[in-house]
Amino acid sequence: MSLKTIEGSLQANGGKYAIVVGRWNAFVVESLLNGAVDSLTRHGVAEEDITIVRCPGAFEIPLTVKKVAKTQRFDAIIALGAVIRGGTPHFEFVANECVKGLSQVNLDEEIPVSFGVLTVDTIEQAIERSGTKAGNKGEEAAMAAFEMVSLLKKLEA
Repeated sequence: MSLKTIEGSLQANGGKYAIVVGRWNAFVVESLLNGAVDSLTRHGVAEEDITIVRCPGAFEIPLTVKKVAKTQRFDAIIALGAVIRGGTPHFEFVANECVKGLSQVNLDEEIPVSFGVLTVDTIEQAIERSGTKAGNKGEEAAMAAFEMVSLLKKLEA
């Protein structure tokens, strides 16, 4: 049996990428950003095809991503931030609204929005996910965006 399969690849695709970065918890988020940029450039994306947009924090990321998407200058947007649980319900409110907002932009604007916002219980978990023993989630988000650009180009062809 030979089933037709369409999937993205990690080959150079000539895409333009925006990385929206929440500044809150910058000690972790800057490592995510470094991982994302490194991953894109190692896969052939020129630095001039990467734009970094900074906003205050994870709650502000969805609106910023929406505004970036509406410019129609990018093939994908990578959202990076960190929400670390504290002693109040604030964590749930920020994390939930960030996820919901990014999902909505992804669908409404029909542009890949890659989720690289850490939602963790502890500072240690955040550090692990930003480049130590659990890998770098910024790098993973960049690769998901990169692959989606490739996939969407194949679906539009």
